[in-house]
Amino acid sequence: MVGCIASQSGLYDIAVELIGQALKSMPRSAQAHNNLGGALKGLGKADEAIASFRRALQINRAYPDAHHNLGTVLREQGHWSEAISEFRAALALKPDYAKAHSNLALALMNCRQYGEAVNSFRSALRLQPFDNLVHSNLLLCLQYAPGLIAREIFSEAVAFSERFEAPLQASLRPHDNAPDPERVLKVGYVSADFLGHSIANFIEPVLASHDRSRFRIYGYYNRALRDQHTDRIAAQMDQWLECHAMSDDQLAERIRADGIDILIDLSGHTSLNRLLTFARKPAPVQASWMGYPGTTGLRSMDYFLADRYLLPNGEFDDQFTEAIGRLPAQISFRPFQDAPDVNDLPALQNGFITFASFNSTDKIGRSVVALWSQLLRALPDAQLVLGAMPDDGKNAGLEKWFAQEGIARDRLHFYGKCSMSDYLKLHHLVDIHLDAFPYNGGTTTWHAIWMGVPSLTLAGATAAGRTGACILGHMGLQEFVAHSEEDFVSKGVAWARDVKGLANLRATLRQRFRDSAPGKPARITANLEAALRIMWRRWCDGLPPQPFDVPNEEPATESGEHAP
Repeated sequence: MVGCIASQSGLYDIAVELIGQALKSMPRSAQAHNNLGGALKGLGKADEAIASFRRALQINRAYPDAHHNLGTVLREQGHWSEAISEFRAALALKPDYAKAHSNLALALMNCRQYGEAVNSFRSALRLQPFDNLVHSNLLLCLQYAPGLIAREIFSEAVAFSERFEAPLQASLRPHDNAPDPERVLKVGYVSADFLGHSIANFIEPVLASHDRSRFRIYGYYNRALRDQHTDRIAAQMDQWLECHAMSDDQLAERIRADGIDILIDLSGHTSLNRLLTFARKPAPVQASWMGYPGTTGLRSMDYFLADRYLLPNGEFDDQFTEAIGRLPAQISFRPFQDAPDVNDLPALQNGFITFASFNSTDKIGRSVVALWSQLLRALPDAQLVLGAMPDDGKNAGLEKWFAQEGIARDRLHFYGKCSMSDYLKLHHLVDIHLDAFPYNGGTTTWHAIWMGVPSLTLAGATAAGRTGACILGHMGLQEFVAHSEEDFVSKGVAWARDVKGLANLRATLRQRFRDSAPGKPARITANLEAALRIMWRRWCDGLPPQPFDVPNEEPATESGEHAP
């Protein structure tokens, strides 16, 4: 008992010692072995934790907690199929085990079984309807699920608001921020991704360019981990708060006390979000930006910041509870400083086209493999490079799927996860990058552009499915944007046969990027600041949020802002 209390208090080393002593007198206690596994997991000793959970199950196979806990560690270690088996074993013994339903859904997502994952998340919510993080995970899962219509995602986001935000409406208080349209504004950014994450890459150049004579910048960081990215971002803030241990009420009160005028969410329905803080409306103006490709569903979130390539005017407004603010470009991208030079087009020497995907495997579903295989069958000598493969050497089941599509193994080249430098060097093998769907790649597409490799994308009917079209639109590469599966194959074949055109394009892509809006962070920040001022003036005038477009603002100077 004392060992369990120590473990629950986070004193895992003490818990391991105490539980170990208890096991000397009761070595066949399944509960004690299970508790030991939990403490070992807390210490980061995954292999020892797995052994303890397995020992508990050897003693008592009908122990749902041990099955669940074993499944949790297996999933974290990337053994997704084994984890699914353990979660299902737990549910066979305890069908109303909400946490097992939720973690089963996460493991199913890892295995790209999105339809089943959606059902498991819904089962978890039926048992624990007020678990907001499970509901957010469901919404994120829906973005990956093929065949789902945009209206279903929107309806689920509205249901999130009705369940978690509506009960708070009666307790909302007016704001006493001074309604001066031209004064210095306090802007707060809320995120769990101020570390080695794509969001950090996008936000750092913006923070560095903020006009500190007109804006004071606050950072609210919702994670216990720190790295060098965290330190750099924190240094860019006028004030910084690590808020992961604070409740939503506590954080909302702190934001009010800080006098934040505009609060910006950088997470949406991704992990460790603080949407329930935003639901308490701690700032008079609130906006969601770049962290999640879709509506939060919250009435208290006033704006969603995008651009005309991501969400063209009038085409996607009905998928958002927020008013859409369109910047000239939604984000700024900062290329890797030590990226290798762009090489000559590989097809010139190879005599055949090499496609590639460097998207994470969770985006490469069965329908994606089927479409890419159509392209490979149309070009029998073409090769396909697949990066970011898991460490277990099983290639995430992709080899099997390609075989079912008639694509021989010798046409596929699998590469595991590697350093940034080695990952970028893989582009030296590649002529055309293939985007995933219905959830497009983002950072991978930008890296490919910087390495001279255009991406072929299938534009979708949601924001998640339009990231590729957005990036390529900014690069003036609309001819790589397909609008149907037939168009995807047709465009892929046409470009594969235009080796000279690909070679010329490869040599100019870095300059295209430098000349584009996303390649100019000072300009992105100037446009963001113009958007902040538009939103603020409407609040000062007592007007409700409405969609708007920001004209392309030229900063006072753009010196030193270009990519290397």
